[in-house]
Amino acid sequence: MAAWLARRAARRLASELRSRGPGPWPLSSSTVLVLGVPSGDQSRGFCSVRRFAGDSAAAAAVEEPENGLAAGDLQFVDFPGGKLSFVGEMNFLPESQRERINCYRVLDDDGGTIYSSRFQEVSKELALKMYSNMVTLQIMDTIFYEAQRQGRISFYLTSNGEEAINIASAAALSAQDIVLPQYREPGVLLWRGFTLQEFANQLFGNKLDYGKGRQMPIHYGSNRLNYFTVSSPIATQLPQAVGAAYSLKMDKKKACAITYFGDGGTSEGDFHAALNFAAVTEAPVIFFCRNNGWAISTPTAEQFRSDGVVTRGQAYGIRSIRVDGNDTLAVYSAVHTAREMAITEGRPILIEAMTYRVGHHSTSDDSTKYRPADEMEHWRTARDPVSRYRKWVQGNGWWCDTQESELRNNVRQELLQAIQVAERMPKHGLAELFTDVYDQMPSNLREQERSLLDTIKKHPAEYPADVPA
Repeated sequence: MAAWLARRAARRLASELRSRGPGPWPLSSSTVLVLGVPSGDQSRGFCSVRRFAGDSAAAAAVEEPENGLAAGDLQFVDFPGGKLSFVGEMNFLPESQRERINCYRVLDDDGGTIYSSRFQEVSKELALKMYSNMVTLQIMDTIFYEAQRQGRISFYLTSNGEEAINIASAAALSAQDIVLPQYREPGVLLWRGFTLQEFANQLFGNKLDYGKGRQMPIHYGSNRLNYFTVSSPIATQLPQAVGAAYSLKMDKKKACAITYFGDGGTSEGDFHAALNFAAVTEAPVIFFCRNNGWAISTPTAEQFRSDGVVTRGQAYGIRSIRVDGNDTLAVYSAVHTAREMAITEGRPILIEAMTYRVGHHSTSDDSTKYRPADEMEHWRTARDPVSRYRKWVQGNGWWCDTQESELRNNVRQELLQAIQVAERMPKHGLAELFTDVYDQMPSNLREQERSLLDTIKKHPAEYPADVPA
């Protein structure tokens, strides 16, 4: 039926144009026909949509007559996807904008506030807590990395150069907000109250590890702190975060979800699916991208041709901002504002934090093989976010060298003590490998357990003696 109506409308249009003689012909209401709608019922036009272009002022400024055509010039048609204007020229959109998107910044490289910069004020108490957590994270990375190099743990991954992203973003959230991390955000968990002993227990996989030793090191998680367990596959947490945020919206909670990922994660299909999912459902979720320049050994120049990540938000109808990820106050202000918009306006927000991965990707990586050592050293010293923020705190008269020394000594001692306790703690038994999945263990798992125990009996020297069989 629809095809017949379309052919009928086309024949009517062709007949009218033939009667006019050679073109060109000016547009009129009689020549602009809506296919599939009888000529006497053109007022029906195309179906309208609930919202388009985020209810922008530009869209609102155009009158929407019932026939789907702009009053007067008839150059607009309301397609199911939105009201569009027609032009006679064939124009392709450029592959990128002429100028790059600006980067929001509050502190200069010397820790001074940039003139006329607008940011969320922080109290002395909050500022000092943020700084002490940044120092703690920095020392924690150093000591745990050394522990791996000594063979005491099997794997580790640092957040060197990204301390401001970790702590400042966490400080801007509430305890009710749900965090779905990637793997370079232990500072978020630290801020929420995860103790150094709990970190050590997970890294050593001992009996107090909440994951019961099943996960590899740095795959932290905490139910009580609303921090989903780290998962190795890249970007899988993004659509999950949208679902979590939508559940908060359905329950009318004054909270949001936030998910972290690196620049490499934006090349995964889950990134694109999640942004579109969030935009359509208007889920209160913050997508926080740590653009640190490297996806293991792949530089951003080989990762995408667009202007970073921030432009992709607009493509999916998501409000976005680019921020200096090494600027503690800028990150805090951006996340604080993003959270408020996400909850009060019911919308997703994309944040691209520009930073640099100072350390190797992990203890399994040697980044000097693919980037110059002097570049890494420059970012470690001249662009260090911890030192930069300290200058601002100290410039306010809130901090001194004596406090600095005392803090670093105390954190170091607490970490060394935590490692000693975690090392002495017994491991979970092998039987835990087969629990917590089924209410009653199925026959295939029972067979696998028997096979494992038989193999251990045959080759006892190949299995660690401190793991009860």
